Amino acid sequence: MTSNVETCNLKSSCGEVANKMKSLDVGVIPICEDDKLIGLITDRDLVINGLASNFNANTQISEMITTDVITGTKHTSVEQAMEIMSQYQIRRLPIIEDGKLIGMVSLGDLAVSNASNKEAGKALEDISVSAEPTK
Repeated sequence: MTSNVETCNLKSSCGEVANKMKSLDVGVIPICEDDKLIGLITDRDLVINGLASNFNANTQISEMITTDVITGTKHTSVEQAMEIMSQYQIRRLPIIEDGKLIGMVSLGDLAVSNASNKEAGKALEDISVSAEPTK
């Protein structure tokens, strides 16, 4: 798990979030208010919900974040995290305690954990199920 995760808030702009993603080399930024996790924004959100909707770099991210966030706790085992991530097809799992963000588990974290590579590979396979293009 990565602790001390960089966050943004609802008043952050698309440009601020994009620059933070670039400098940290990450594809997701948790959105917090008073350390409480209220949502996530991904690089895909910025493109699909932002640029494709003609938002600009000054647009606040409150209009495009994901608020229905799947989370784990500090008591979530590696196996449980893999199962959750596979079930919901997510690549990152925010870890919370009393509603506050305390860390983030990524697919990469699982791949280098003590869990077997076979299990991590299975999780990646389940998460990476391709979607049929919409017409």
